[in-house]
Amino acid sequence: MRPGVLVSAGRIARFTKVMYKPHYLLYGVLWVLALEGTAALVSQTDTAWRPTGATAARIAIVAVVLLYLRMVDEQKDLEYDRVHNPDRPLVTGAVSAPELRTAMGVIAVVAIAGSLALSAWSAVLIAAVLAYGLVLWGLEQLSETVRTNILLNLVVTYPVQLLVTAYAVISAMNTGEVAGSWRILVVAAVFAGAFLQFEFARKTSREYREGEMLYSNALGANGSALASVLLAVAAVGFEIAVARPWAQDLPSAVFGWLPVALLLIPLAGAWRFRRSGDTDYPVIPAVLFILTLYLALIAQALTFGPTG
Repeated sequence: MRPGVLVSAGRIARFTKVMYKPHYLLYGVLWVLALEGTAALVSQTDTAWRPTGATAARIAIVAVVLLYLRMVDEQKDLEYDRVHNPDRPLVTGAVSAPELRTAMGVIAVVAIAGSLALSAWSAVLIAAVLAYGLVLWGLEQLSETVRTNILLNLVVTYPVQLLVTAYAVISAMNTGEVAGSWRILVVAAVFAGAFLQFEFARKTSREYREGEMLYSNALGANGSALASVLLAVAAVGFEIAVARPWAQDLPSAVFGWLPVALLLIPLAGAWRFRRSGDTDYPVIPAVLFILTLYLALIAQALTFGPTG
């Protein structure tokens, strides 16, 4: 292997270490497990869900695709990061744009080939995720409004999460872990609410910061904080409605009702923000909520019995 290739590989590895933190990987793993398990739970009530080798393959594919999307973000946000995040690897020169694009190409080949081994639709959907990441990059380059209006930007960018959700569910349907059901659409709403409560929490501040992409700039600090809490409540409400924990016997029902108790986490974050003098909304409770909710959903899928 040529020395230049080894140097580039090392720079990409360092980029990954800095920009793809372990909790991002943990999020990806729990996301796929919780999503597949919950979709199976609500679509095939006569059989128990168990992860399979296909599940493990989807986890690996989603994990590398999240890294691909992180690489896209690094490039499309370059001008913004030069002002607001000057320590980012692409800004500092720790990695170059051509190196990131080469790595993205490798990831795309691996993700599509791995998905094709699962099913043809899996390959089509993961290709759609990869392509949508590039479309977003182009849209932000072409439209200043999309680039600077955070609410419009959210409307345009969030569908990539929905595409990953569709990939995981439809791929699991193709490989037999999940059956078809309209209730899976409600499951998608659960995961949308869980993610978006974190998204609003991490971009909320008491201060109006000119030029920064904060939801609080558009909604005000209280409005943005309230949106985060309401999204968490919506996620739990949809989850309870679709999982029907009241149909389960103890001790399984405990896992079914656990998401309600987990709402105390984002509520505590909102209370702290309201009562403290902190400038930025506390992000840790939002992270803790999404991770513990996904763990609860996995436990629920593994322990719930048939409901008929």
